[in-house]
Amino acid sequence: MSEIARQGDRSIAAARDRAPVASLHDYAAVTATPWPAVKLGICVEDEAITAIDFLPARAIEMAADDRLAAEAVRQLGNYFRYPRRRFTLPLAPSGTRFQHEVWDALRRIPAGATSSYGALARRLGSSARAVGGACRANPIPVIIPCHRVVAAQGLGGFMGARAGRGLRIKQHLLAHESFSS
Repeated sequence: MSEIARQGDRSIAAARDRAPVASLHDYAAVTATPWPAVKLGICVEDEAITAIDFLPARAIEMAADDRLAAEAVRQLGNYFRYPRRRFTLPLAPSGTRFQHEVWDALRRIPAGATSSYGALARRLGSSARAVGGACRANPIPVIIPCHRVVAAQGLGGFMGARAGRGLRIKQHLLAHESFSS
């Protein structure tokens, strides 16, 4: 196991910008996004999507190596053209029971809408900090739309960061969803 993988979710999220392109996961596909500085690495295990990583522009696109990865690439492409479309992919994110509750709640926030960490926490009988931790640990961003959760005042963080590349990705995703028909 690599040093990055042993350090936990927080280090993995922070390392996404610095890590060599293929060091985080074994991808079933790597696909482009509408933003030239970002590609997506898609991980599949046992007929379910287990992770999506935001990769740097230098990542080499890779055609899907199985039916599910191809379908994920197709649905992500549809989302990038028409963000109101819903994903219908089998997901198997690794996480705690509470994280799964948060991730399920995130999937109910429609494209073009947001919820605050506090509002989501009240619905789940938890704290805003715990919801933020579950969002940070989300292994399948975009499909599990943690970018739709914002702070009471401002955007809040994304992928464990409050500035930089992560926050720019969140801004792109929110802008993309709010300007669709």
